[in-house]
Amino acid sequence: MEETEEQSDDTSTKENHGTDTFRLHMVTWNVATADPPDDVSSLLHLNSPKSPDLYVIGLQEVYSGPLRFVSDSVFDDPWSHLLMSTLASREYVKVASVRMQGLLLLFFSKLRHVPFIRDVRTTYTRTGMFGYWGNKGAVSVRLSFYGHTLCFLNCHLAAHMKYATARVNEFEYIMETQTFECEKDPSVLDHRLVFWFGDLNFRIQDHGMHFLRSSINSQKYNLLWSNDQLMMMKKKVEALQEFEEGPLDFQPTYKFDLNSDTYDSSGKKRKPAWTDRILWRLRPKPSPREDEGSDNGLKLGSALLKELDKFTEFPLKITQELYTSRMEYSISDHKPVIGVFSLELRKMYETPLVRLWPEGDWSADIDAIVFYSPQQPFPSSSWDWIGLYKVGFSSVSDYITYTWVKDNEAAFNDELMQMFISKEEIPVRGGDCVLCYYSSTLRSIIGISEPFKVYESKVALEEGLMPENLNGLDQIVSDEFWK
Repeated sequence: MEETEEQSDDTSTKENHGTDTFRLHMVTWNVATADPPDDVSSLLHLNSPKSPDLYVIGLQEVYSGPLRFVSDSVFDDPWSHLLMSTLASREYVKVASVRMQGLLLLFFSKLRHVPFIRDVRTTYTRTGMFGYWGNKGAVSVRLSFYGHTLCFLNCHLAAHMKYATARVNEFEYIMETQTFECEKDPSVLDHRLVFWFGDLNFRIQDHGMHFLRSSINSQKYNLLWSNDQLMMMKKKVEALQEFEEGPLDFQPTYKFDLNSDTYDSSGKKRKPAWTDRILWRLRPKPSPREDEGSDNGLKLGSALLKELDKFTEFPLKITQELYTSRMEYSISDHKPVIGVFSLELRKMYETPLVRLWPEGDWSADIDAIVFYSPQQPFPSSSWDWIGLYKVGFSSVSDYITYTWVKDNEAAFNDELMQMFISKEEIPVRGGDCVLCYYSSTLRSIIGISEPFKVYESKVALEEGLMPENLNGLDQIVSDEFWK
């Protein structure tokens, strides 16, 4: 078990500091263009007594042939569809996703945390074919989780044994050039906590095949660590030294014959390697400056003091609970790698930015009324909207209907706003629903109502307008616009 904590004189505990602990489940898997398996229970630990608060799933080599890629640009790809449908039934919502050809990154959260995930941004960096092709590179998601900035970087780096230095160069290029459209923390390393993971493609060098196989079969994995290229590079490259990784106490995850647990038996007989990795970097606590003699130095010093106060008042600690592979999956020549973490932190806020609720009984027989009330200032926009969702919705775009907040809005008083949703937009069959306020500036849901019931339309029942296929709750909508 690996533990990382920001430097502090005091030890953060729930009793002393009012901190909360959140469970993060991460997966990286090079799926080698295969379609997803029927069952992902063990991949996601669905039967574990400890359910995660967050899932982050990074895939490499998702099939991106021309016809499939065009289809995936309109509808969810098979992997996203399976993961969304599996997790939605357990009250997880896909908050963000980003894809670059075969690289795919998905971020899921328990519904109760969604209003506290803000400033969501995604981006990507190509490194294949001198930066012109996206078969290699990185896709990333950044966000604020209860005020703490997190960044998840899913990479697929250059292949083959002899290109270890090229992989490091690609890593450094990604870190230097990848930026997000946000004022605070625009670069990857600005974030409080960064996860770097994916098919990093580092190999085990120098050892012969017999020694490799013997060490693996006897589970003496530590005999191979000194010749793992990533560990070797960490000793020489300062940027890599900032990232931590748990012990590789599982067998190398590449390269396997398909549909088996046998390492490469082809004529090439590639050596086994830990190509698939999960590392993390907790931003170090700022150190006091010595350049406070000038006006500019005083300004820098003031900003630094605020940053130091923030680190002290809102501590963040990460503990790795599990780092392993799942050998039972054999659709790819790679095995998936799982990392489970505990994030202990003090929340910077605990109140949603917007509170909203339905007024009266809802059905398709009468226009509906929504009340909402800002709980604190936030950057509202005419592009904000309120959506009606089925309980158990899978993503931001999985709405039944929505209305722009400025279109059908009337001021009830200074602190309470009233909105109308046309009865034509309400599903005639009804169902259990929630209302969500989406902020276009923060690119996230910032308020969710309590669940409420939408009743079946009495008019539709009386007039026989209730065919089996007339069900607004089963409406199919594209997710691409909101990615």
